[in-house]
Amino acid sequence: MSSYTNNGRPAPDKVITDIADYALSYEIRSDLAYTTARCCLMDTLGCGLEALEYPACTKLLGPVVPGTVVPNGARVPGTSYQLDPVQAAFNIGAMIRWLDFNDTWLAAEWGHPSDNLGGILATADWLSRTAVAEGRPPLTMRDVLTAMIKAHEIQGCIALENSFNKVGLDHVVLVKVASTAVVSQLLGLTREQAIAAISLAWVDGQSLRTYRHAPNTGSRKSWAAGDATSRAVRLALMARAGEMGYPSALTARTWGFYDVSFRGQEFKFQRTYDSYVMENVLFKISYPAEFHAQTAVEAAMSVHKRLICLHRPVEEIRKITLRTHEACLRIIDKKGPLANPADRDHCVQYMVAIPLLFGRLTAADYEDDVAADSRIDALRAKVECVEEPAYTADYHDPEKRSIANSLRVEMNDGTVFEETVEYPIGHRRRREEGLPLLVEKFKTNLHRRYNEERQQRILDVSLDPQRLESMPVDGYVDLYVV
Repeated sequence: MSSYTNNGRPAPDKVITDIADYALSYEIRSDLAYTTARCCLMDTLGCGLEALEYPACTKLLGPVVPGTVVPNGARVPGTSYQLDPVQAAFNIGAMIRWLDFNDTWLAAEWGHPSDNLGGILATADWLSRTAVAEGRPPLTMRDVLTAMIKAHEIQGCIALENSFNKVGLDHVVLVKVASTAVVSQLLGLTREQAIAAISLAWVDGQSLRTYRHAPNTGSRKSWAAGDATSRAVRLALMARAGEMGYPSALTARTWGFYDVSFRGQEFKFQRTYDSYVMENVLFKISYPAEFHAQTAVEAAMSVHKRLICLHRPVEEIRKITLRTHEACLRIIDKKGPLANPADRDHCVQYMVAIPLLFGRLTAADYEDDVAADSRIDALRAKVECVEEPAYTADYHDPEKRSIANSLRVEMNDGTVFEETVEYPIGHRRRREEGLPLLVEKFKTNLHRRYNEERQQRILDVSLDPQRLESMPVDGYVDLYVV
């Protein structure tokens, strides 16, 4: 009995062509999306500037070969590096993700859509410097903002109904796919080339989530998105050079992504691509904490203030109960020793204990010197996390998209302090409250790196929509060079 494989080349998978057509041709008409994208740009670059204070991050930055300078290369904000766009994308991507402080998208899959800015900004800056050197007009920051909106949308819309974490894959696969699509547009790829590039992103081996979870939690989770967005630039450049694509990269029987990596299931989609994700993205404004813990931290801060007012020391706490949503339990409910900062910022018990003790939660609070305080582990041991089904339902409700946590603190004498926070301050429902604080966060991060004159120049442009959108990309990035 003989068998054979049909070797007829199929038409490209619809999921891939939909992404390509949206990235190349769709016109963004939402003023809200552009307004939010400008805020996202400031916040994301600010997070990168703060990360430059941490040697664990800066040791990974710069050229692959020390001393290399690329003519007309992309600049890395906050540094003097001038790199090829692939390595610049890694640098920028690693910086902005390092402290887990940039924006977040929560759905069936989680992620941080502003991770894509690494590939977007590096490519746009390199293209602009090259154009100026050749006497052609550069790209403008409007082009960057448009690419950001589209990358957010691609990553976020796929994430709405498709859980990569449940098959053990990390969400940075979506950064790679989204960055590949929008970088293809910036590079001027044809539709056929863009489809090839996106198919290459799906064919790639994808990152395992093991570096985000016990017992292997480690610093790769801080540079994984930089790796993904830089890989996207590389793949798009290869497609521009004429490298072939793989039309049924997703659907091919036995060998395609669905059968190999997604348990044979095809992707499901809740909505078509537009600008929904940027309009509804979650900003981390107050605390560098995994987003499922943001409302828990807010609740703990409120309880801390009440304890201080009543002169009740934390040593009198008998039990702490956190009612939460299922995703929080799956990702950051963690007992036992915490090995490093990456381990601590993915432990909800730790993120509750710090504000209860100190009335704060900063990136420095994940470092070894703070973690050595024995009171932290004593409080962690008293925290019990339980699912509240209503919170899980509201988390998945597209009309609510809440991230609720309720903290109940019981004292030795029976006194109870309880705080519930349904929407974190970075949520769209709290935009009016949150955006002034986001600007203040940006100012704080600028102050870490620049003198007052430079801070003001960056602020003046960044807060003026017309000036920002019309400014050449290389001119805006130059404001950040040291």
